Amino acid sequence: MTDVAIAPQALKTVIAAALGEQAWRIDVTLGEVTIAVESARYHDVMRTLRDAPGCRFEQLIDLCGVDCSAYGNGRWEGPRFAVVSHLLSVSLNQRVRVRVFCDADEFPEVASVTDLWSAANWFEREAFDLYGIVFNGHADLRRILTDYGFIGYPMRKDFPLSGHVEMRYDAERQRVVYEPVTIEPREITPRVIREDNYGGLH
Repeated sequence: MTDVAIAPQALKTVIAAALGEQAWRIDVTLGEVTIAVESARYHDVMRTLRDAPGCRFEQLIDLCGVDCSAYGNGRWEGPRFAVVSHLLSVSLNQRVRVRVFCDADEFPEVASVTDLWSAANWFEREAFDLYGIVFNGHADLRRILTDYGFIGYPMRKDFPLSGHVEMRYDAERQRVVYEPVTIEPREITPRVIREDNYGGLH
């Protein structure tokens, strides 16, 4: 393992040389390198990032879904769903972020990278469970956080805060039952009290 991490601009150059035209764009923002790729090239890009000599990102340390529909107060005009991954090279002491947008908003899907990093297994299941993003090639794509009978995808921006159904134990039937939500949606605005000398400050 190297002790000194490569500078972000230098890492961008190395990654650009390794990926060639496979990368849609590569940016350096706030000292971090972010790669944007098209969904059709996503799996090939991830394999190159793992295997290329100057990259060697041996570890997938995070993968999550993103719903961009409310980004910029609704001014976003691109695809709605994206998958963002964070890769780490232990041997070269460097990190990179990869963003891929799903082609279809109605049925978002991208390739699974579980064959490249086994750590992607639960991450992809979580993104499927919470956002409805399908990972093609995943061997066991099923919900992981919500209940078996859960309806919808709770991290989508249009999912109601109270959900669609509620679950409770029915003592008479001696089992768990699902019913439509009975909670009335309401907005709670906290009351702010300002004191002139709060905390002894003047």
